[in-house]
Amino acid sequence: MQAHKSNWLLHGVVMAGALVAPLAHAQHCRAESGAQVPVVVELYTSEGCNSCPPADRWLSTLKDKPGVLAAAFHVDYWDRLGWKDRFASARHTARQTQQQAAAGARYSYTPQVLVNGRDWRRWPELPAPGGSAPLRLSMQRVGEQVELQVQPIHDTRQRWALWWAAVEDGHVSDVKAGENSGVSLRHDHVVRHHGSIAPFSGAMSRRIDVPQRGEGGRALRVLAVVTDAASGATAQALQLRCPG
Repeated sequence: MQAHKSNWLLHGVVMAGALVAPLAHAQHCRAESGAQVPVVVELYTSEGCNSCPPADRWLSTLKDKPGVLAAAFHVDYWDRLGWKDRFASARHTARQTQQQAAAGARYSYTPQVLVNGRDWRRWPELPAPGGSAPLRLSMQRVGEQVELQVQPIHDTRQRWALWWAAVEDGHVSDVKAGENSGVSLRHDHVVRHHGSIAPFSGAMSRRIDVPQRGEGGRALRVLAVVTDAASGATAQALQLRCPG
């Protein structure tokens, strides 16, 4: 594991047990959260880190795993050491640093796994999905936008926060320099776009700009995660996967 004295919070995950109900066309589809809180997995990784490929491979096994949503944030602090990761972003690095204290980690490192916002060193083991969710979450794609709707089930005074991410699967990189020189790396759940919504109380409806297609025409899956605004604990999460 590589320590890094860096420094943000971000977006991204989704729901297990989500219903994806396509409407008339591929660009119009909808998903609704289930009764349980899914397990949200964030991986902080880099193509320049030789201890990261096992974590990348493990994350790929989580595709379509019931009750689990995953996102891979590629950080940029390895880029100066011989190989530039084309998926890396300074925003991902800033998110990792910002989450450090709340996650219970003393420093940022790769590969780092967060589970429901907490530093998790027991992977590949994962906890079971959580209990009953305190709110409902739905997403619907309308062209180049996604509509997010949050509806609390009970207490409307609770303050929530939301982050989202658009992720791609099936990337392959032939690394030609750095610690992984000569290695072919496969990546799934790669975060290509992300954002957040400021803390709110009660019901919330918002449209966000998210392209329908990613690199090479890949379909973008959209993940949304609602957290307790104070503690960062996951309250609900959902994935929108449109056909086509």
